[in-house]
Amino acid sequence: MSRDKTLKRILDGGVVAVVRAPSGEALVKVVEALAEGGVTAAEITFTVPDALDVIRDARKALGDAAVLGAGTVLDPETARAAILAGAEYLVCPTFDPDVVRLARRYDKAVMPGAYTPTEILTAWEAGADVVKVFPADVGGPRYFKAIRGPLPQIRLMPTGGVDLDTAADFLKAGACCLGVGGSLVEPKAVAAGDFARIRDLASRYVAIVREFRAGR
Repeated sequence: MSRDKTLKRILDGGVVAVVRAPSGEALVKVVEALAEGGVTAAEITFTVPDALDVIRDARKALGDAAVLGAGTVLDPETARAAILAGAEYLVCPTFDPDVVRLARRYDKAVMPGAYTPTEILTAWEAGADVVKVFPADVGGPRYFKAIRGPLPQIRLMPTGGVDLDTAADFLKAGACCLGVGGSLVEPKAVAAGDFARIRDLASRYVAIVREFRAGR
């Protein structure tokens, strides 16, 4: 899938699930549950053991039903391995220009992490498709809105602190999409194999995005 098509699917969906767990076991079913609930963009973080295998297996199982990415990408070596495993986009907690260049080389979307106005602008000018504002819970929606003031041209995705109570506030503050981790992919639900719970949470986040966009 081209970078443009991937980016459109992510932005249209409005939610990127951060899939993080102490084991890769059952994570394919987690991604399936997310997709069934309407969250069709999921990043498998490299903190997950055997993350590359999870990406490959999820890609085979879901096909085009979900757009899969790799998260916690810290260097270009990891980025290339993720792309070869089937990742359509890369998400990073920090900004590394070499990772951005590699993503562009292979026509993949990339979302580096940044926090301050200088970091955010630097990442955008280097070629980021979306800048991941992390950790977004530090300043919350008010900080996010303040950043959007002088930098309205930059697509920003808050990650960290996005939950059912704050999701709408981040959207109102100008988020192009939401990065949602443990409040969507709940550790307890994953450990218990409660995929119905994850599917239900996914549908609730999707409903928040749709309601906001319908009323905008």
